[in-house]
Amino acid sequence: MIRNGHGEAGGAKRLGPRARRAVRVWCDGCYDMVHYGHSNQLRQARAMGDHLIVGVHTDEEIAKHKGPPVFTQEERYKMVQAIKWVDEVVPAAPYVTTLETLDKYNCDFCVHGNDITLTVDGRDTYEEVKQAGRYRECKRTQGVSTTDLVGRMLLVTKAHHSSQEMSSEYREYADSFGKCPGGRNPWTGVSQFLQTSQKIIQFASGKEPQPGETVIYVAGAFDLFHIGHVDFLEKVYGLAERPYVIAGLHFDQEVNHYKGKNYPIMNLHERTLSVLACRYVSEVVIGAPYSVTAELLDHFKVDLVCHGKTEIVPDKDGSDPYEEPKRRGIFCQVDSGNDLTTDLIVQRIIKNRLEYEARNQKKEAKELAFQEAMRRQEVQPERESDCDF
Repeated sequence: MIRNGHGEAGGAKRLGPRARRAVRVWCDGCYDMVHYGHSNQLRQARAMGDHLIVGVHTDEEIAKHKGPPVFTQEERYKMVQAIKWVDEVVPAAPYVTTLETLDKYNCDFCVHGNDITLTVDGRDTYEEVKQAGRYRECKRTQGVSTTDLVGRMLLVTKAHHSSQEMSSEYREYADSFGKCPGGRNPWTGVSQFLQTSQKIIQFASGKEPQPGETVIYVAGAFDLFHIGHVDFLEKVYGLAERPYVIAGLHFDQEVNHYKGKNYPIMNLHERTLSVLACRYVSEVVIGAPYSVTAELLDHFKVDLVCHGKTEIVPDKDGSDPYEEPKRRGIFCQVDSGNDLTTDLIVQRIIKNRLEYEARNQKKEAKELAFQEAMRRQEVQPERESDCDF
């Protein structure tokens, strides 16, 4: 079991000797390609109790029931651990949630989104805890899913954040890969996610730097927020005894300028929530300037500016974007020890395209079969009652 210790948002509340017993909440899942939808589920679950325990399935279990995961189990364990609302992570959690599991970790109930999770043979993985009344549901975040993100990467086009026509080479994939039951392809065209101020408030800490805290500034795309980003931010967080980490996120057009191809995969609003959910980040600058200016450093009273070992691309005028913090002697390059990049993730997806297509088609077929079975169960009692009269 992995316990988290950063920040009040992710830690258990301190209860006095006469206070009520802490409510322990269980969540579980694959948490592959962790995104702000996963984080929002865990945020909602944490709000239902005092202590959140998250079980993460192994690669073997996921491959058996759904298909090959994009990330390894060790990467997925650490990604979930980095979400600020999580108190503990349980590696190798069983795929089917049972009362035995809830009792083992002293959990009062489990929480899952209002979508369907099925075993390889089409059974509801939460059937037992539902029947026992130890199941709660939270709202699923509209506009994003792992399937959606995989689809965006398979379509080597800018169509997910602009109206540009996709290449004919990938039109075939768009027409056949992972269509939802209604026949609409969920990732072609503009991202379906709609940002609101309320969503940002729910994810943000709302805390300003306090006296004695070291303000550290980092900047980048933070696209498909992944374990490479987490390892970097964890190292940055460890540079000070009392760190206050501010992440500057570049505009989509800026990211596309220096990354090219179909980047960013996630738009600025999606990237903002993904980074805000990380326990090592205190604040996010939405649409930060590419060059770290004197005005930015003075406004946020920045003590240290950090960058990873990835290449520093010059600004459009050829200047070094970190010229000012270097001049002030507050620039630091940080080696996270992890060379994973968004490019490498996309390469993983494209390399295993056929397997991921098959995985998502199988998932949709199971969901349709389950929905049909549930519909028949609802209709059946009515027919029986007709026979009784």
